Amino acid sequence: MPSEPSDLVADHVLEFPGGYTRTTGPVIGRFLTELRERRLVGVRTAQGRVLVPPLEYDPGTGEPVTGEYAEVGPAGTVRTWAWVAEPRPGHPLDRPFAWALIRLDGADTDLVHAVDAGEVKAMRPGLRVRPRWRDARTGHITDIEAFVPEVTMMAAPVRLHYRLRPGQALTRFLEGVRDGRFIGCRCGACGKVYVPYRTSCPECGTPVSEEVELPGTGTVTTFAINNLPDPRAPEVPFVSAYILLDGADTPMIALVGGVPAHEVRQGMRVRAVWVPEEERTLSMTNIKWFAPTGEPDVEL
Repeated sequence: MPSEPSDLVADHVLEFPGGYTRTTGPVIGRFLTELRERRLVGVRTAQGRVLVPPLEYDPGTGEPVTGEYAEVGPAGTVRTWAWVAEPRPGHPLDRPFAWALIRLDGADTDLVHAVDAGEVKAMRPGLRVRPRWRDARTGHITDIEAFVPEVTMMAAPVRLHYRLRPGQALTRFLEGVRDGRFIGCRCGACGKVYVPYRTSCPECGTPVSEEVELPGTGTVTTFAINNLPDPRAPEVPFVSAYILLDGADTPMIALVGGVPAHEVRQGMRVRAVWVPEEERTLSMTNIKWFAPTGEPDVEL
């Protein structure tokens, strides 16, 4: 019975025992020798272009190169790239990486090499990279293990520990917040109402003694959308806003919740949302956030 074509398989191996050996010549030999010393060089053409890796002839004109060498890099810029999600045994890295065309600083042509970027979203045209050299070098392109992105940002933990001892005015305001009330004050001279409570008018300096209880409703006067996590925030992104309580002349800052961040706007009417009474202390955290009331916006 004749065999089907799909059954006819022949395995072949092409191998040069001991490796395929060739002479490098003076131009490529100089490039590889410099690699062994952790230097990158190109060769200059008669038109002044620097070829990296160097060639013996100008690919544009066919003329011999000048024999003048120029040190380039070591940093360069990724021109284009292809991501390798599953490296093969012969690849330079055993984890996902990119093959990239890299234009080394001072060069006019691109070098093909691996970029160890960690993840595909880190790759982009224009990415600045530098070589990561092997400790043991032999004068081969693999003396550069891979190129790696330059450091362009860093995360520095920030934590400030301090103790605040409230004065008479702040204590009185926090006592009100503990009870679910906003306590402000009215200046007897200029008539302005301030919240939080204070003992003197910041505008005219007159001592203030008249307490004013304000409602838990107000208007967003301005706001900021925050994209960094905050333990007090309902989610990320979240909104912090200056809210002018009804009857007050100065706004107070608080979180806005119960609405997507992109829907918050100036003039939005909001109402305080309190934590359960049994959880309250002398703290601003008693105000969970301000949520929209559904009323028409106020023109500011």
